[in-house]
Formats: sequence, structure tokens, C-alpha cells
Amino acid sequence: MTDSDATTGTSDAGESGRRRRGRRDIVVPMRLYKTITVFSTLIAVVSVVLGFVFLDAATLQVSALRALITGAFAFVGVGVADGLLSTVLAILGLSIIAFGAVVYTLGTRFRAQGMGKSQEDSGEGSNNG
Repeated sequence: MTDSDATTGTSDAGESGRRRRGRRDIVVPMRLYKTITVFSTLIAVVSVVLGFVFLDAATLQVSALRALITGAFAFVGVGVADGLLSTVLAILGLSIIAFGAVVYTLGTRFRAQGMGKSQEDSGEGSNNG
């Protein structure tokens, strides 16, 4: 077995391992990679903070957001039960947090053209002993 055969064998195993895990990296130009990274992180952070604001409004009766929503419904002339409003705010908060997590996860699938693969995806063996 030659050196090139060993490299090819581990490379093929690495490729099939990536396919099994479902990880697909998308190679893009560096400028697009930076844009994707910045905006996906920004959207994720804003979504998590906003989601916790909604969860806070769902659990606290003295929240500013809850008072604003209740006031808006009262202005229109619609009464909403506290339990229903809490449930809707909690579901909305958790949905916003999940949206941020999905955006961040999808943003991590991209890498620039010059970037190496992560250590877990590389087909190289460890030389540490």
C-alpha cells in the first residue's frame, strides 16, 4: 500500500462520513462569507434578545411590552384574557428564539475559498502518539 493509496482511502472515508452526518459546507468568496457571517450573527443575537423580551412579557404582569399590547387591545375595544395573552407571548418568544438559532446554524454552513476544513472533518489521522 503506497502513501497515496492511504491518503485516498482516508479521504473517501471522510467524504462518506460527512454525507452521513448531513453536513454540507458551501464555499463562497471571502466578501460574501463576511457578509453572511455578520448578518447571520446579528439576526441571531437580535432574535434571542427579542425572544426573551417576549418571554418576559409572558411571565411578568408588569412588563412594558405587555402593558403596550394590552393598551393597544383596549384602545381598539377588544378584551383579551391574561392566560391567552401569556400563552401567545410565550409561543411568540420561543418561536423568535428558534428562528435566530436556525439563522445562525445556516450561517455556519458557509466558508470562504481559502479556509481549511475543520479538524473533525479532515481525513488526516492524529500524530499525537
